[in-house]
Amino acid sequence: MAGARTPDHHGSHQRLVWPADESVPRAKVDAIIVPTTRPVAYLKEAARAAVHLGCPLVTLHSRRWTCAEEAIRYLDRRVDLIAIDVPEPAQLRLPELETTRLLARSIFEQRSDLSAKRNLGLVPSHMLGWERVVFLDDDLRVPDPDDLGRATGLLDTHAAAGLRIGGLPDNSVVCHAFRDVGGDQGTFVGGGAMAVEVKRNRSFFPNIYNEDWFYLLGGGKRLQSVAIVGEVLQYPYDPYRVERARGQELGDVLAEGIFWLLDQGKTALDGDLAHWQDFLAKRRRFIGQVLGMVEESADIGSAERARMIEALRAALGRLARITPELCVEYLKALVTDQERWQRHIRGVQQQPQLPRERAIKALARRGGNPLTWYTPQATSAVDSRARRRRPRATPAPRMREPRPGELQASIQAPPRTLMSSGIPVAAGAAPDDAGPGVAASPALIAAKIALACQQRHDDDGQGDKRPSQPLHP
Repeated sequence: MAGARTPDHHGSHQRLVWPADESVPRAKVDAIIVPTTRPVAYLKEAARAAVHLGCPLVTLHSRRWTCAEEAIRYLDRRVDLIAIDVPEPAQLRLPELETTRLLARSIFEQRSDLSAKRNLGLVPSHMLGWERVVFLDDDLRVPDPDDLGRATGLLDTHAAAGLRIGGLPDNSVVCHAFRDVGGDQGTFVGGGAMAVEVKRNRSFFPNIYNEDWFYLLGGGKRLQSVAIVGEVLQYPYDPYRVERARGQELGDVLAEGIFWLLDQGKTALDGDLAHWQDFLAKRRRFIGQVLGMVEESADIGSAERARMIEALRAALGRLARITPELCVEYLKALVTDQERWQRHIRGVQQQPQLPRERAIKALARRGGNPLTWYTPQATSAVDSRARRRRPRATPAPRMREPRPGELQASIQAPPRTLMSSGIPVAAGAAPDDAGPGVAASPALIAAKIALACQQRHDDDGQGDKRPSQPLHP
């Protein structure tokens, strides 16, 4: 039975992608690129796929749980591994972006390094002559590595090809809640499992939630030709966190607002002030509707309901700070950055093709600290024993799809003061910092989602989970 629908939200953008036949022939994968913040055990799936496909594996490490040295020691020696410790984005040889400057020192500033890592992965691809690379998140299982080859097989006619993401649905907080109360909500192609044609496609990943949706916009205007084939499986994670909801809201609004236009055959440039005034009103009504559905649902336990309400109120509060003028300015900055990124890539392409080690060294900004990196043949580390000790690698969780309500079952009940029966739905009725969020229990962190390792956009800079749309025709 079809889920509930609303005139204020598109739960599906399915006609914007081309569903490929599963018999599409496999093509060569030049490299698999994995941005990671989790323990190196989470890289085993990508390493297995790289060995199967006979391609290099590029792992981009940051934060406290992972490092390049651990990866080179832990992973199968058959892997053609390039492991790089990624410093702060300011230390990287990447262009300064207007979209980043626009949000700097505001409540909308993203402290994630996921976009920088993905952009960093694109640069050596040009230096080393790689044309077809696969971006793969470290919290996905790859049942059939040949699906990655089938995705690259579609790049003759498409700019990008994503894989369906099974397991726990890959959505934003608001869209997760809509689905969980019976809404008609799907998922969309995302950078977590996506093959891209590097030479022809000169797009970039802006530092905002849904950065992969913006990457797929050609020149910031229309969606490039995108296909979908195969499947990967998402490890479980907790979708209802207050800080995640706040951190996602601007990117969710901008992406959904642009795709609303694309669904009507328009372009992102049609997003004028009137469009964003109208769309922000739609978004407020939509979140209000979801809040009402959560409150009235008899299938949600009290603790789960309280956490969903708190997260949705946080999203609504952050939404109240988004103006139509900001949306228009961001899209203008996106077009400027597309041009700036293309100039940067043209400069890279004009250089002679570099040996692998020199290409890695060239990723650091001139005059800054050199990157630390490891390959089976060479390393940049003078004395690895002098490096700070890192936590020992821990096994990645076994993948299975959680049962309904399972993630919330191990969460302690929230204080009674959070379980309010009155749910504000108007802009401004839910303040941006309306009380503390409900903390996840240690059982949830350790047993269900390894939350300490599963860092995302909202708190440590690794990929969060994206917004809406079904992938099936």
